[in-house]
Parts: sequence; C-alpha cells; structure tokens
Amino acid sequence: MTASRSGPAFSVHDIPFSTHGSWFGISPVVAEKTYAEDLHLVSHQNGMHAVLSLTPLHPVTGDRAETRVEARPGLLSWIGADGRVDLAYESPDTVRLRGHGLGMAVRAAARTLTPFSGSYFFHDAAAGAHVFTSYETGRRYRVTALFGGLDATGAQTLGSAERGVATAAGPDGTWETAIEELGTARPPYTSTADFAGVAAAAQGSFAAFVDAVAPWRSSATPAAELAAYVVWSATVNPTGLVTRPAVLMSKHWMDKVWSWDHCFNALALAPGCPELARDQFALPFDHQDGSGALPDSVTHSEVLHNFVKPPIHGWAYGHLRRRLPEPPDPAELSEVYRRLERWTNFWLTARRAPGSAFPHYQHGNDSGWDNATTFDPERVVETADLSAFLVLQFRELAELATELGLADEARGWVRAAEETRTSLLDQLWRGDRFVTRGVGTGDTWSSSSLLDLMPIVLGEHLPPHVSGALADHIKAHLTPYGLATELPTSPRYLDDGYWRGPIWAPATVLIEDGLRRAGHHRLADDISTRFRALCEAHGFAENFDALVGTGLRDRAYTWTASSYLLLAEAHALRGDPDLT
Repeated sequence: MTASRSGPAFSVHDIPFSTHGSWFGISPVVAEKTYAEDLHLVSHQNGMHAVLSLTPLHPVTGDRAETRVEARPGLLSWIGADGRVDLAYESPDTVRLRGHGLGMAVRAAARTLTPFSGSYFFHDAAAGAHVFTSYETGRRYRVTALFGGLDATGAQTLGSAERGVATAAGPDGTWETAIEELGTARPPYTSTADFAGVAAAAQGSFAAFVDAVAPWRSSATPAAELAAYVVWSATVNPTGLVTRPAVLMSKHWMDKVWSWDHCFNALALAPGCPELARDQFALPFDHQDGSGALPDSVTHSEVLHNFVKPPIHGWAYGHLRRRLPEPPDPAELSEVYRRLERWTNFWLTARRAPGSAFPHYQHGNDSGWDNATTFDPERVVETADLSAFLVLQFRELAELATELGLADEARGWVRAAEETRTSLLDQLWRGDRFVTRGVGTGDTWSSSSLLDLMPIVLGEHLPPHVSGALADHIKAHLTPYGLATELPTSPRYLDDGYWRGPIWAPATVLIEDGLRRAGHHRLADDISTRFRALCEAHGFAENFDALVGTGLRDRAYTWTASSYLLLAEAHALRGDPDLT
C-alpha cells in the first residue's frame, strides 16, 4: 500500500511538527505539560528549549490573527479569514515559510536577555539576514527574507525587550522566508527550490518511510501511518553525544533515548529500515561504561549513569536479527555478543549480593517501572522479572556464541540459563505467583503490580502450570483498553499513577510475546486487539488511563508508536480477525 502524498492529519497539541533528522520541531508545547498560545520553534539541543515564537498577524492592523492550525507530515498551515501561512522543512535544520493575506511575527520566546540566558538579536550584514543567538541551545537561528521583506524590532537591545521580525508582503500580497538552526556561521542562505517543491519533497520523504516500515498496512490498521510519522519525525541526526541517527522518545519533554525504550523502536524499524534499526539497538551500547553497564539515558549533551534499565536486550536482539531482511554478518554478531556479554556480567557481579542466585535492582528506576507497587516495601530487591530477562539474555548469548564457534562459552550460557531458571522457580515461586525479596532483609512479598507477572516473558521456558497461573493473573489486569499496570481493584491503583495503573506499551508487547510463546494465543490476541484499538482511538501517548483510555503525560511517544506498529504488523501478517 502506498502512502497518500499528504499523509495523515494530526494535532500539533499532541504531536510536534518536525522532520526526520531535525533537532527542532514546531509545537505549542514549550515545557513539560506547558502549552503556549502560539506555536514555537522548540529545539532539543542542550535540552528542550522554546527559542522562537511564531505568531500569525492581521495584514492591516498587524495584530495577532485568529487562525486554525492544520498539520500533515510535510506541511504545517495557519489558516485564517484573510489568508494563510504555510511552513515546510527544506532540510533538517531549515524551514521555509510562505504567506498570503496573513503575516508572521518571528520573535525571541524569552523577552529577557541576561549574560547567561535568552536570545540576543541582531542584523547580520554579511548574510543579509536577521539572527537570534540562543544561550540555552548554543545555536543561532537565522531568518532570511526570500520574497517581501522583514521589519525588525529590538535589534542589539539588552535586558527586557521584544526582539524579532515581522514579515512584509510583496506587491502581490505574498511573502516568503527561511529560518535556519546553525552553528557560528555559514554562507548566506540560498535555495533553488520553490516552496511547492520543498513541501512536495518533505511529503515524499515521509511517504517513502511509511512505505518501508509499514507496507502491510490497510484499513484494518488505521493508525499505522500516524505511528510511522511519530517515529519518523522524532528521529535526529548524530550530534553531540548522540553518536548515531537516533529516535528520541519524543520531541516534547521526553527528548532522550532511554536504555530499554530504544529496543522497541529498533524492532519496529528492522524490516524496512534495517540500518536505522541497528543504530537504535547500538546507541546505548556506545556509552557502555567500564563495568559493562548501559547508561540510564542518552541525549544531545547528557549521558546519565545514576540508574540503569532492565536487561531486555537479549530478548530484543533475538527478535531483531530475525526481523532484519539480511542476517547479521559475523563481525556484527561478534560485536553484539561482546557488548551483551559485558552488560550481562554487570548484573552478575555489580548487582548480585554474595551467595545470592539472583541479581537485584537498586531502585524502581532500574526496572523501568519507576514507582510500581512492587517496590513499596523496599527498593533494593531481587525480582522475578529481572532474572527472567537474564535467562532470555543467557539463551541469546548461547545462540550467538554457537554461531561464532565459541562452543565452551555457549555451554556456559546454557548452564547459566538453566541454573537461574531453576533457582527462580525454587526460590521465588509460591504456587500461583512470584514474590520479590529484599536484599537487605531477606523478606519476601507479592504485590498487585503487573510487574510481578512479567516472568511470562520466559514463554516456552516456563512449566505449563506456571505460565497458566501467570496468564490467569494477567487476565485480571485487562480493562477494555488493555493491561493496567496495577490491578484496578487495588487500593493503590491511581488513574494517572505512572506505573501504578496506566497502560504502557512495553509491558503490553513483552507480555503479549511471552503469552504467545507459552501457547496462550487467545489471550495474546485479546491484549493485542485492545492495545491497537486504544492507539487508534487515543494516539501514541507515553501511557494511558486504563479505565477510560485517554492518553497521559507526553502525547507523542515513539515506543508507543513502535509498539503499535509491531502488534499491527503481526496482526496483519497472521490475518487474524479481530476478537469481538
């Protein structure tokens, strides 16, 4: 199926308007849960920073004009009673704006300039353009008139003032400008493409991407193109500490790559964009430290090592290499093997108490389920999900070692997998559920968190009576919209409680996969159907209210979009009818 050239419409209040490779977007979201009246150019270099406000102007009075905003992947428009303004990306660091009947003010978002904050504004005589220099991003934003003119206010002023330009139309009532995000200097802006050509090229780029990542889409997967846009538009070029093309979790405030989120984006991209998928998997490993630990997160100018994330990487790579159109060559397998080996050994050394069979988390953040009720009694704990993920990682290491001709190492990983699985069932299984154990106290407990049921990821490696009991408990977490992360009948359930109730994409994908591999196909189908319907109705939020379905927190989250693509693709390729 070929994408329409214009692509799906979306609300910029939920999803930023951006393009593949860019570090900035156009959005009213200027900070966490903070919406401005006007759209802003929001950069994600050195953090999330609203740099420029974009205000449509009445052609006669120069006052703010009332407009409606329409957005599709290649074109953003302000449409009013007197005319319209259109914006399209010419390249990842340059947008073009064209107006007729409406003007546009491009102003510094911060009115105050200090020695350490705000944007200095001046006219650059060498480039024939107006320039904003941003302390927050460390970049410059150059505005060049291509047709018509620019009227400047506040050039070279210090302290508090309005700084910016307003467009002035040419004789036919139209104007056109370019805005660039750049470093210290570059040659004056020139372009050989007209605005229509720029917009068509942007639309064509997205159409090619969605055809690559979702060729299976149909009317039965109506959110596939928008999911692809969320991923495509949140991808940035290598810059700063981001060593490869990277899919940020969002171009809202969750503008990082966390060290398990990336796995879901890699899996969704693998069949159609294999090199980009490889880059997603590898990026956190580029920052692996001397202990073998992966960072908690990576972004433009920051790598955090204060927490880690769960070791789902063996599970993920096993799926990833089977989804790639061409199998990895021995050099790639060897590099991944050694990186996974170091990551695994981190858990077996730095995170295993003397004499214990199990590694442990030091805080809920290490699990990815930051505030799950599993961690209420104690924070430094041995949990069944962690050991289950490591069993799968041991098995993937064994397969990689076998393919690389490392027979002794392969046998060692198989032995580790069997010993850990046996210990897990002997020590943490209590007849119908797994328990958590405090490292310091030795106390054990169970909770109403879906995290306690995550060992279903072991799938075919669980005894049938164990997977059956877990499946029964998982059913109790199902709402009409999907899997609640806290049992809805629990007194600790919270509608917007992060991991204490809302539905999350990664838990859905991991559990659906484990159930399917354990033979619980009907329940897996039901979970997939409900989650896909949730995304089709409510978009790709960071998480969702489990009882009413509404999106919560960051509303343009890539691992949610990628999880939809994974489940929708599997549904399409199976040809399953939806459950009723």
